[in-house]
Amino acid sequence: MRVLLVEGDVAAVGEISQIMKGAGFTVDHVQSGEEAVEMLRHYDYDLAVLELMLPDIEGYEVVRRIRASRVTTPVVVLSGLTRPQAKVKAFSVGADDYLTKPFDPDELVARMQAILRRSKGFSEPTLSVGPLKLSLDSREVSVNDVPVHLTGKEYAILELLVLRKGMVLTKDAFLNHLYGGMDEPEMKIIDVFICKLRKKLQTAGGGNLITTVWGRGYMLREQFQRVDAEAVPAPKETAETAAA
Repeated sequence: MRVLLVEGDVAAVGEISQIMKGAGFTVDHVQSGEEAVEMLRHYDYDLAVLELMLPDIEGYEVVRRIRASRVTTPVVVLSGLTRPQAKVKAFSVGADDYLTKPFDPDELVARMQAILRRSKGFSEPTLSVGPLKLSLDSREVSVNDVPVHLTGKEYAILELLVLRKGMVLTKDAFLNHLYGGMDEPEMKIIDVFICKLRKKLQTAGGGNLITTVWGRGYMLREQFQRVDAEAVPAPKETAETAAA
């Protein structure tokens, strides 16, 4: 899951980013409110974590502007302002949660995960699609209660597919989710990851959960077809997929 951290205090950025990355989030950082508005308008983030005291405009104005632009990205305010009026104002302009500094790292992660689940229509930390279960908290995946071991990139792709099940996701969307525009490989790497992910899910008895929408991208089926793991032919592995 990709998070935009809006924080003007350079000393705080390292600590907060480390906490988020340790919990499995991919983090982008901007220091100013104007940058935050532009990033949230033009990129598809799962969540924004926002300090109210910024060097150019207040965090309230950031939230007000993105909501006026119909940006629905959930916003968690993480601020040194502790007075009740600050919280009331943040919620009134469209923030989704408010946590004051100093904060407990576990509480921050728990609140972020709860907001993300609710924003995607889930109430529990374990998401289920047919025989597939994915835990946002522990990053564990199972099929028919049997653990499926995934690489970090495979898990990130599956997590995005599950959170947006029934939606077609383009290869560009996967690249942005995995790399965030930084040192992105060629687009065909997504086909490699999908091939390996499908093979693992099918071998575990998960059936054909991931559908190719030709010319558009990939989608996680809301309806699934159970397939006997022994009857599933393994996807052909090219030299390229073997090396990935």
